[in-house]
Amino acid sequence: MQSNEPLARRQGHFAVLARAALAEVEAVLADAPAIPPFMVLKQPETGTIMVEGRAGGGGRRFNLGEATMTRCAIRLEDGTLGFSYALGRDTAKAQKAAVLDALLQNEPPEGPMHRAMHRLAERQKQAREEASRKAAATKVEFFTMVRGEG
Repeated sequence: MQSNEPLARRQGHFAVLARAALAEVEAVLADAPAIPPFMVLKQPETGTIMVEGRAGGGGRRFNLGEATMTRCAIRLEDGTLGFSYALGRDTAKAQKAAVLDALLQNEPPEGPMHRAMHRLAERQKQAREEASRKAAATKVEFFTMVRGEG
């Protein structure tokens, strides 16, 4: 039976790259030994996606609204395909993220780009936790007092 570890790692990379800024994607690409020639299969294109929410984080799903997304597909000269789906309209980021996706598939898990991706994921996780702590600090508890019989 084949392990799903590479698939899970790639899905994690997709999530991190989708949230990353262009400068962060470029910083990870800077750890690449060299960027080989590639062909753009699907030019970066921008569209909208429907964002779903869940009441209370785990309740029934509902349509929250639309978000702008840019996607791109490339092929390295060795045939490896790279894809990206990124929030926003940054076409340069989408193309560079697709190249990075392809390069990460060919690099061993302990390679420099994987280590850079891990550091980026950790920074994103810390930022989410900090935002969550700030939101929790503003939480208000409501309660109802019962009037006595008069």
